Amino acid sequence: MADTVDAPAKVHEHGAESASADNAELASKLVNRFAIWSGVAGLIPLPVVDVVAVGGLQLQMLRRISQLYGVPFSENRGKALIASLGGALIPASSGIGAASALKFVPILGTLASGFVMPVLSAGATYAIGKAFIEHFASGGTLLDLNPPDYREFVRTQKEMWDSRSRNSAHSAETPAEHAENAGAAAGS
Repeated sequence: MADTVDAPAKVHEHGAESASADNAELASKLVNRFAIWSGVAGLIPLPVVDVVAVGGLQLQMLRRISQLYGVPFSENRGKALIASLGGALIPASSGIGAASALKFVPILGTLASGFVMPVLSAGATYAIGKAFIEHFASGGTLLDLNPPDYREFVRTQKEMWDSRSRNSAHSAETPAEHAENAGAAAGS
């Protein structure tokens, strides 16, 4: 008889774990998609407009992750938290501003920033998204997020994004380039 009483609780627990895993998977896919879109926004050739576009995408990403986890969303609080988490990425966030400002320099500045801005924008968006997933999955809300607590986590996620970017660039090599690079690495 005790087994029949416990059975619904076990089913409910399994259902909650499954829903949590589904949320984490959906949120992760969402972060990946918004990171790519942020990289594309980084290609906007107008200074400042690109930064505003990336910020808007990050805010929309936060809104969507909040919905997935059933966390009430406040646009003003979201903007403040994204800015605070961006502060944890000071080199990247200042790099985004510098890359955007480079677009003021005709031709060469636009070209240089076209290589840097998308990578920085995508990496920062990815790291911020993963930090919010981690926070919401642990039961947190927008009101109790303490950005300094996530500083190391954000840096780790940024490094993961950078290594993914390097790996995808490496996998985009032609077989001849791969053989050449492998030979050079073996000769070192």
